[in-house]
Amino acid sequence: MAAWRERLAGVRGVLLDISGVLYDSGEGGGKPIAGSVEAVARLKRSGLKVRFCTNESQKSRRRLVGELRRLGFDIHEGEVTAPPPAACQVLKERGLRPHLLVHDEVRSEFDQIDTSNPNCVVIADAGESFSYQNMNKAFQVLMGLDKPVLISLGKGRYYKMTSGLMLDVGGYMKALEYACGVEAEVVGKPSPEFFKSALQEMGLEACQAAEWQLPVPNAPSPCHRPSKMFASVTRSRTCGHFKAVFQHEVLSDELRLTPVAVAPCPRCFVS
Repeated sequence: MAAWRERLAGVRGVLLDISGVLYDSGEGGGKPIAGSVEAVARLKRSGLKVRFCTNESQKSRRRLVGELRRLGFDIHEGEVTAPPPAACQVLKERGLRPHLLVHDEVRSEFDQIDTSNPNCVVIADAGESFSYQNMNKAFQVLMGLDKPVLISLGKGRYYKMTSGLMLDVGGYMKALEYACGVEAEVVGKPSPEFFKSALQEMGLEACQAAEWQLPVPNAPSPCHRPSKMFASVTRSRTCGHFKAVFQHEVLSDELRLTPVAVAPCPRCFVS
């Protein structure tokens, strides 16, 4: 334990993923992963800065935080970095008017955005709204633009709910990329800019933060790629405890993993 603390002596804050790390979403608000409520509470008592980073794009931050609070988590809306607000900032800065292919639950996040005469497409985890008709409309908008812009809120392949694995936005994003000959701009993980915005909210540098996250089963690397020079702790697929600490470097599409420590779960780290 002493060696573990020494190796992460420079860490001043923790970025926590939500889905699959703190809880599995589903009917009735989902269910917390064993020990996660206590882990968050202990992290906050430890004096570390804590921020929650999520690619959740089927729920507004208010609804997500409400569900987590009902499950017992100490979390507030202002502590959550999520793709919809970040995307709105990008749209405003660049004068973009989106055609929205998003879940009805998050449309309210774009209420202050001009959506008339679209000059880009924003795609998110739209759930049942991923119909042929809606995908084809997004395709038509992109094909009608001289300089098509496709913005994707995350690029995950799938995620876990209490009812099983669910297809995520990444597959639909790739379909539009292929059909339109464009490359999507990702707002959310694994975009380095997304992590930088979270760090700015915390007032920390990348070398001062650690991120707890969950690897995709059978994947060679974690599904959520932190930006360059993050210390990241991934949860073991077998026992559920947090085992390996990696230093991540994202170079174009490559992820370099350098093991730097072996760690207990966060409950032990802050005990």
